[in-house]
Amino acid sequence: MSEPNFDQLLDDFEFLDDWEERYKYVIELGRALEPLEDEARTPGNKVQGCASQVWLVSETDNSGARPVLTFRGDSDALIVKGLIAILHILLSGRAPRDIIETDVQAALGKLGLHEALTPQRSNGLAAMISRLKADAALLSA
Repeated sequence: MSEPNFDQLLDDFEFLDDWEERYKYVIELGRALEPLEDEARTPGNKVQGCASQVWLVSETDNSGARPVLTFRGDSDALIVKGLIAILHILLSGRAPRDIIETDVQAALGKLGLHEALTPQRSNGLAAMISRLKADAALLSA
């Protein structure tokens, strides 16, 4: 399965009838992510504030006209891994300033995730977003 862009993701979510189907789709997105190698599962890459184990690795790609931030991630929870995949679709491969200025919560709101996630998962998602924005801020400094 190739990774959709965010507009395709919105269309897919609208097409699916209920949250059970949408959860299956989110899990499928997570399964499509490359697993994070063991060497990357370090305390420095671990996201604090998540109930599940979550690791995010941010990297700078200087191959284009301007640097972009790419990231890889993994989790021990399938639904969380799917949330990482959604964040990847929304943010990875973009300029640091674009990442900082993106209203991620508003974008995720279009998917209806706020209503569907438990408060604990929502807090973990917010921690992942904060981490990626902080990484982008470091890169843009």
